[in-house]
Amino acid sequence: MRIDPSTTLKEIAALIGAKTVGDDNHSITGINEIHKVVPGDIVFVDHPKYYDKALQSAATTIIINKDVDCPKGKALLISDDPFRDFNIITRHYSPSSTQHLEVCHDSSIAETAFLYPNVVVGHNVTIGENTIIHPGVVIYDNAVIGNDVIIHANAVIGAHAFYYKKRPSGFDKMHTCGRVVIHDKVEIGASTTIDSGVTGDTVIGEGSKIDNHVHIGHDTVVGKKCLFAAQVGIAGCVVVGDNVTLWGQVGIPSGLKIGDGAVLLGQSGIMGDAEPGKTYFGSPAGEHKTKYRELAALRQLPEILSKLKS
Repeated sequence: MRIDPSTTLKEIAALIGAKTVGDDNHSITGINEIHKVVPGDIVFVDHPKYYDKALQSAATTIIINKDVDCPKGKALLISDDPFRDFNIITRHYSPSSTQHLEVCHDSSIAETAFLYPNVVVGHNVTIGENTIIHPGVVIYDNAVIGNDVIIHANAVIGAHAFYYKKRPSGFDKMHTCGRVVIHDKVEIGASTTIDSGVTGDTVIGEGSKIDNHVHIGHDTVVGKKCLFAAQVGIAGCVVVGDNVTLWGQVGIPSGLKIGDGAVLLGQSGIMGDAEPGKTYFGSPAGEHKTKYRELAALRQLPEILSKLKS
């Protein structure tokens, strides 16, 4: 998420009540998670496992819960609770909104787009030419939907990210201020759900086709001309290349990369990155021919065991 106009280290420190390390006039131009950061961004880290990753990332301002040496050209905000303070910052620059109309007046909808009855469109949404949105679709704030897109009944575009921190009292929710961006010629099936990015974008690439009852988590980026069958589930922060096919009930955990042209056969559950052009099967998934041989060998196991007993 961009901060426009930019702010300073001193101003953010005053907002969250944190100690600073660095120039008070150090510029902050954006807010992002670790996998999305660019120079000028502020990021948070609250676990020793990720201290080095955050400090060495492209982010130039780090909220951290430990006194550490500040890398050259960066600034630190020392906080007793970086998760809480990151939420304070995002809520300050992107507060939650409410609406009382089915279609908010500040959204931009092309004249050639067609919205069926009972479609709900939030604030600052853009809908392109010749796009068709079927009944019951809900589009949250700030979504960008391109030209020639079809969204079928009861899909939800832009629900909040599934991102929580466990506390003794329960779960604290990360404030969502990202978007969903759907490029041209995408088709989205009935009752499919696509979550907003936390601070960045969840993206569906041009020409991709998504079946019914698919879920795509926050900050996932899907490439061009992908094909996802029903009940596919993709966690947050996944990168899916171009021309990828995911057959029914495929599951992909967070943070993985699926290479261009990869195919995951039905009910496969992949546990690592998928190489471009390869076909995978099974759970945990592997190269499909190897997995088929393993299944064939397993079918022979009862006979082998019976011979050993005799």
